[in-house]
Amino acid sequence: MSFDEMWGQARSTAAARQESSMRLNQVSAEGGGEGGYNYTVTKPDLKAVGNDAQELFHVFEVDAFHAGAQTNTAANDLNKQKFKTGAALWTAWDTWRSQAEALLSACAHIHNHLEDTVVTHTKHEEVLAVNLSVEQINKHFK
Repeated sequence: MSFDEMWGQARSTAAARQESSMRLNQVSAEGGGEGGYNYTVTKPDLKAVGNDAQELFHVFEVDAFHAGAQTNTAANDLNKQKFKTGAALWTAWDTWRSQAEALLSACAHIHNHLEDTVVTHTKHEEVLAVNLSVEQINKHFK
């Protein structure tokens, strides 16, 4: 496949994605839409993703840092023996720790956000049900 063919294919794929995105934005902005543009996510879906994030958090929290003390000891021993790999080992451990903490933070954020989304959505549904039922009753008394 030539560069021009690949470039044309990439452009058409990007255009299709942009069109899809615009359609989704239009549906959201209008509060409805035509045809089969009704996207839904169920509470069990949200809870499942949130629970997976929480499970990953707990497993990774234990497994990610168990080598820290040994790494520190090894790095110090290498430094005492004038090996430059001691500092490199410490840098690698520090980078790993930082990235592991970022992953743990992301997992906690995902879990908490999805849990809050489920609760908030339930409350909104209850308010809508009450408002609609009161609105329907008021119609009959006008």
